[in-house]
Amino acid sequence: MKIDRNDMLELTRRMTVDRSNFSRIAGCYVDPDGEIDGTFNRSFLRLTPAEKEQHLKIAKAIPYAQTNTELNAYRIPKERTGANNIWQLLDGIKNSEMKNDALLDVLYEIMADYFVVDHEWGMYVFYGSYDIPAKGADHVEQWESEEVYQHLIFAFCPVDEEYNPGEPEYGILYPLFTNRSADFDHVAIFDPKKAHDEMTIGLFKLV
Repeated sequence: MKIDRNDMLELTRRMTVDRSNFSRIAGCYVDPDGEIDGTFNRSFLRLTPAEKEQHLKIAKAIPYAQTNTELNAYRIPKERTGANNIWQLLDGIKNSEMKNDALLDVLYEIMADYFVVDHEWGMYVFYGSYDIPAKGADHVEQWESEEVYQHLIFAFCPVDEEYNPGEPEYGILYPLFTNRSADFDHVAIFDPKKAHDEMTIGLFKLV
C-alpha cells in the first residue's frame, strides 16, 4: 500500500502553535544500556509557545517525511489481541488519551528493549484528535465534521546531556490516515536509514 502525500500534508497543516490538535505529550529518556532515565506526561496546551514550537517540529517530522521512501505504510497483523500484543497496548494508550501512566510505563519498557542505539535517546509520544472537516462537491472544506481522527505520533530522537532532542531517527503514526479517515488496518513507520528492523519486524511484526 502507498501513502497518499495529500493525506499527510492535511495532518501537518494543523501542526502549528495556533492550530495544533495535540492535547498531550508524553515520553521517556533512555541511556545507551537501555535503562530508563526518566519519564514525563504533560498537557500540550500548557506548554509555552516556545516549547510547543520545539515539540511540533519533532512531531511534524514523521508525517512530513518523504512518503513511500522514508515513511512507509505497513499492514497491521490481523491478530491484535492477547498477551503482550503491542497493538492492543497502543489502542489502550490512544483510547485513554494518554492519561493512563501505567500503560505508558509498560510501553516505555518494551520500547527500551527493542530500540537499540549507542547513545542516549528520548521517545516523544503525541496524542492528537483531529475533527476532519467535510468537503463539498467543489472540494472546499465545510464547517461540519465528518469524523474525529484520534491518533498517536511517536518520535525517537537522540538527546544530549540536558535532554535536548535532535532530529527523529525513527517514528510511528498510528493509525494511518488514509483517504481522510482513520485506517486501523495500517500504520506508518518512519525509518529513513532502514536501521531499526528490531522495531519494525521484531516488535511490530511488520514486513
